[in-house]
Amino acid sequence: MRTMNRWEQPFRGAATLQEQINRVFGDGVGRTGEESNLTPWAPAVDIYETENELVVKADLPDVNPQDLDIRVENNILTIRGERKFENKVNEENYLRVERAYGSFSRSFSLANSVKSEAIKADYHNGVLTLSLPKREEAKPKQIKVNVETHAMAAVAGAR
Repeated sequence: MRTMNRWEQPFRGAATLQEQINRVFGDGVGRTGEESNLTPWAPAVDIYETENELVVKADLPDVNPQDLDIRVENNILTIRGERKFENKVNEENYLRVERAYGSFSRSFSLANSVKSEAIKADYHNGVLTLSLPKREEAKPKQIKVNVETHAMAAVAGAR
């Protein structure tokens, strides 16, 4: 029968290169023990446009929708939130922690064509979808071109 051995990092307890750089540049100043172990992160986002709206999709697995703050100010869309590290498992029992935890903030400039008062937000299967409808004047309009040929004009004039 195989047994699973816990892999020990060779430099466990030594500061990582990122922690050393943060210390040199003062990025970790004022943080407490638990917070300094959390990696800053930003959710991946896709943005696409349809004829009637802009759509923003953000990957936010394990983020409680109550921890999201979505707002538009001065044509800037900002998505803020937090993915909390749950201590349901003793820290000593973790073999690997790769997912980032903590607060995040993403901001995007919006064109004046967005109707910010009508933005809708849905959260499903860990994906936040924002639908930003376009103002009527910003929607594409097809203009019909009247084409008159000389032959048609002569026939019309003969009547």
